[in-house]
Parts: sequence; C-alpha cells; structure tokens
Amino acid sequence: MFEIPDLLREYDRARAYTDQLWTDLSADEVRWRPHENSSAIGWHLGHQAHVAHFMIRNLTAAEPSPDPELDPVMDAANPEPARGRLPDPARLAAFRTEVADRVHARIGAIRDGRVGAPRQLTVVATTLLTALINHEYQHDQWIGEVRSADLGHALPDRPQSDLLTELDGYLVICDL
Repeated sequence: MFEIPDLLREYDRARAYTDQLWTDLSADEVRWRPHENSSAIGWHLGHQAHVAHFMIRNLTAAEPSPDPELDPVMDAANPEPARGRLPDPARLAAFRTEVADRVHARIGAIRDGRVGAPRQLTVVATTLLTALINHEYQHDQWIGEVRSADLGHALPDRPQSDLLTELDGYLVICDL
C-alpha cells in the first residue's frame, strides 16, 4: 500500500501536469468543444476538482461545496446539454485550488491522526488519493489529445515518478 505523504506528492504532481496542459491556452480554447456531444477542456478541469471534492466530502468529512453553482455543471451524471455554461478560466483555477487545499487539509488531518478512527481512515485516504490521482490523469489524457491534435499546441513532457506507470496509454499509479 502507498503511504499518504507519497500520494499527496503524486496528487500535486498530477495537478501540476494538468496545469501545464491548460494554463497557456486562451479562454476560447478552454471553452471550445470538438463537437456538440463532447465536453470542453474547461469542463474536464472543473470535473477533476468536482470529483475530488465529492469523494473527500462523502468518504472522509461532510462539508459544503466550495462553489455550489459549479456542481451541476461539472457532474458527469448530467447530460452534456443540461450542464450549463462553463465558468471563465480564473474561476476554474480558483475552484481547482480550493478543492486541492481541502484535499490536503483533510488528508493531512487523517495522516496526523486528528480524526476518529485514524487507522481505518488511513486505508480510506490511501485508496481515495490513488483514485483521485488516476482520475486526474484519465482526464489529462483527453485534455492532451485535444490540446495537441485539435488545437495544435505542443504537449509538455509527461511527469516522471517511481509510482507512475503507463497502462493503455494512460498514466496511473498502481502497485503492479
């Protein structure tokens, strides 16, 4: 099993890679959709954070959403046409940062034993962080494909880590 400090570093590495994929794009590129039944890069960015917060709040500590108006927009359970308008890149970036801060705060409390049932929550936290990291990279794959193939931007180098491997073209952490 992975250790929480290692997983928090990997979570930050995955988020930093995501930022390399999108922060140099224009607002129009972040909102551009390849076709009507496809989500924009901006949706994937918000969805990554939405899932992270949803998982943290439902598996470790109930807390309100950092931006409740974005919840229905970023929820993959809502059909594409029903999701609503994407926020501007600054709001997406702020949402992503706020969620990452909450992930660190809650997982840090678990790591430090400042929770009830710390050993049980450590198992939950390591599994949760593994899923969040792999989910971040899952959407990074699509963002990277649109960035390079459709928008014509070069891809940054993929992150390097002893915990990362590639499966089916996707970066993942797993203990194979």
